Amino acid sequence: MGEPNQHDLSSTDDVRTDAPLAHAKYVTFDEPLRLERGGNLPEVRCCYETWGTLDQDASNAILVCHAVSGDSHAARHAPDDQPGWWDGLIGPGLPIDTDRFFVVCPNVLGGCRGSTGPGDTDPTSTDAKPYGASFPRITIGDIVEVQKRLADHLGITKWRAIVGGSLGGHQALQWVNRYPDSTHTCVAIATSPRLNSQSLGFDVIARNAIQTDPHFAGGQYYDQPQRPDTGLAIARMLGHITYLSVEAMEAKFDPDRHDPRQIASQFEQRFSIGSYLAHQGQKFTTRFDANSYVTLSMAMDLFDLGGTRLKLMETFDEATCDFLVVSFSSDWLFPPAQSRDIVNALTALDKRVTYAEITTNAGHDAFLIAKDIATYGPLIRERLRETETHPAVATQNTLGVDEESILNIIPAGSSVLDLGCGNGDLLAAIRDRHVTPGHRLMGVEVAQGNILATAMRGIDVIDYDLNDGLPAFIDNQFDYVILNATLQAVQNVVELLNEMLRVGRHAIISFPNFAYRKLRDHYVTHGRSPKAPGEFDFDWYNTPNRRFPTIADVRELLEQMNVVVDQEIYWDVGEGFRIEPDNDPNLNADTAVIAFHRECQP
Repeated sequence: MGEPNQHDLSSTDDVRTDAPLAHAKYVTFDEPLRLERGGNLPEVRCCYETWGTLDQDASNAILVCHAVSGDSHAARHAPDDQPGWWDGLIGPGLPIDTDRFFVVCPNVLGGCRGSTGPGDTDPTSTDAKPYGASFPRITIGDIVEVQKRLADHLGITKWRAIVGGSLGGHQALQWVNRYPDSTHTCVAIATSPRLNSQSLGFDVIARNAIQTDPHFAGGQYYDQPQRPDTGLAIARMLGHITYLSVEAMEAKFDPDRHDPRQIASQFEQRFSIGSYLAHQGQKFTTRFDANSYVTLSMAMDLFDLGGTRLKLMETFDEATCDFLVVSFSSDWLFPPAQSRDIVNALTALDKRVTYAEITTNAGHDAFLIAKDIATYGPLIRERLRETETHPAVATQNTLGVDEESILNIIPAGSSVLDLGCGNGDLLAAIRDRHVTPGHRLMGVEVAQGNILATAMRGIDVIDYDLNDGLPAFIDNQFDYVILNATLQAVQNVVELLNEMLRVGRHAIISFPNFAYRKLRDHYVTHGRSPKAPGEFDFDWYNTPNRRFPTIADVRELLEQMNVVVDQEIYWDVGEGFRIEPDNDPNLNADTAVIAFHRECQP
């Protein structure tokens, strides 16, 4: 087989060990915990860690919720401390800035790193045995109840933010469902309102692997010479596959798939991925308890905030916080569509929400990977700004004359939805010039850089493809819906215009006029595809424009759609002057701005 290669066996799991939690704190709640699915725990111990200093009014506390295999050690407490599992996000000067915030991360109920779990002694047993498999079935709601007791113990009546990824995201969402006024901000990352059937299937297999291990001993293996390590390792191997994407696995394992690293293991290592899975599975058994894995995976599988938009709207209806939802393009364990379900419900409820789908090949693991934290971390930093009146990014005076025209059309205090909002310049200008408390501004964008730029201005923006219409929004949700310099790039023009008129009481479109005289001259004189500065400055093979509308074309379409045109403003942007309606704008204007509405819905 040749010499063993140096295949990378590392993963985000590698920072987690079974080393003692040097900074852990403990509190025991003597009052019985009544469980959602029946029964109770006579007393509950909560292990947690904290960073930073709690303000005198306890207003700067952030709750961090961990995933299935995580623990309370989310970040280092000092440079010589053991690594934390979210070191890139939490710490001095980082997005969750421990110089400003008091950060709390508790180990979950049912875990095996300090909080009450199956490995603890059952106080009702006559022989002082651990709970083992008889540990009662718990839910995410029960986990949140213990965290609520911890908050009360610490004197925290309202969190500045609740932040979690994966199972931690489930906890964050459960908090705002159960305690609607519990936080100012909810940050849900790589998560879902419930598991899909495929994810449930993987968990079922994992639990079967553990519970059919000959050393499981009905869950009472703690005093046995051998534990169900084989079953637990297989469960973790299966989990690792779901945490990676196809692209990540190909990049990591395909170059030397037939040249695995040889490690001491009972598991197959014929391929490089076999070495990786064997290593990760065996390593996991040194720090985690099989009964806890069964308990927590079942709690995650039972979690269900709703499978329809109506049910999700009921779930979040009373929530008073703003939301940040982040998904990852290659995550097939918690696919982006499930995050969009949450966002669609929040949007229909007119809650403040920003949503970004981060482009990455790292799969579900992306929420723990440094390069992806560097991408979504600024969104969290922006959400945690000290004030809402001073945006993190100052508005620059970079509006074009067409955008100035749009700005002048919109009355102060109007609620505005900007489709294809770019970097948020126009929305920021509307906010800054029309200072009216409470007026709703929101953007829709698909380019990741623009989403981040808009969010950094303190403006809500959701990652959404306009070619899919506007199903997230309800009828007459906004006073104005804007489509600025985007009409020519849209696939379903009529459908989108009708959607704008459904969602908004008024609509404004701006678009380049492809009947502009310079473009006509270019085509006739040179026999080449039209090209000119501005929106026309593309070659035929790289243009984002799939339509070539003229003012005459659009005016005719609006007439066919039976809309009322409120204003028409035409510009020769290249020459820097406005074209009056009686000066043949279809020939002389390179840009059009048209405001319109429909007096009655069709």
